[in-house]
Amino acid sequence: MSGEIKLSNITKIFGGGEEEKVVALNGVDFTIPAGSFVSLIGPSGCGKTTLLRCIAGLESPTSGFVSVDGAKITKPGSDRGFAFQQANLFPWLTIRENVAFGLKARHIYRERKQDVDLFINLVGLKGFEKSFPHQLSGGMNQRASLARALVGHPKILLLDEPLGALDAFTRMTMQDEILRLKREHDTTMVMVTHDVDEAVYLSDYVVVMSPRPAKVEKIIPIEIRHPRARGQDIFLKYRTEILEILDYAGKVQEVEYAI
Repeated sequence: MSGEIKLSNITKIFGGGEEEKVVALNGVDFTIPAGSFVSLIGPSGCGKTTLLRCIAGLESPTSGFVSVDGAKITKPGSDRGFAFQQANLFPWLTIRENVAFGLKARHIYRERKQDVDLFINLVGLKGFEKSFPHQLSGGMNQRASLARALVGHPKILLLDEPLGALDAFTRMTMQDEILRLKREHDTTMVMVTHDVDEAVYLSDYVVVMSPRPAKVEKIIPIEIRHPRARGQDIFLKYRTEILEILDYAGKVQEVEYAI
């Protein structure tokens, strides 16, 4: 199985002068096993998306490096698909044309065009191939975005809060959709999320990150077999553990009553 990601002491600094310098990542070092689902969770602005972009090759670390299956990452590649928070579909293209876009850009559409219909079917959009993005719901556009990211058969799929703009019920449906796609294609998936329940529901490992400059606070293996029930005791145990690390668990205050 391929798709192992190694993050080797990643530091990322933005800005030039000392006063303008922003340290986004500070010595992030861990390995993501091939075929696993890993969620990055932490406070807003802590550097989760920056780390994801370093894996994608869209950002270069200031020091340290990222490697996939032992090969150092220096630029974007077809072995890594990326699904953004917004679907980012081209509004002037149909759903089928959007899904096929990457294959055409890489000049491999002719030999892979059957995959376009395959992945449109897999994400439940059969019958909507000729529709334009504005004619579909947000959830359907996100399905198309996932199909576009997966159609090139990447070893790794990077997800930057792809479900953040959806309503709660559509979001849960899409979570199951992502799990099904992962199961069928055995793709390594790395997701940025602010939703603790989502992280526990989907992940093999949850990486809890500190406020900026981000470092890894704790890596938590989620040892619950799929399918998972959000109300089971062990699910709530993991949820509480993550919230406590993030200092968002809250405290129940005792109230004194006087008569």
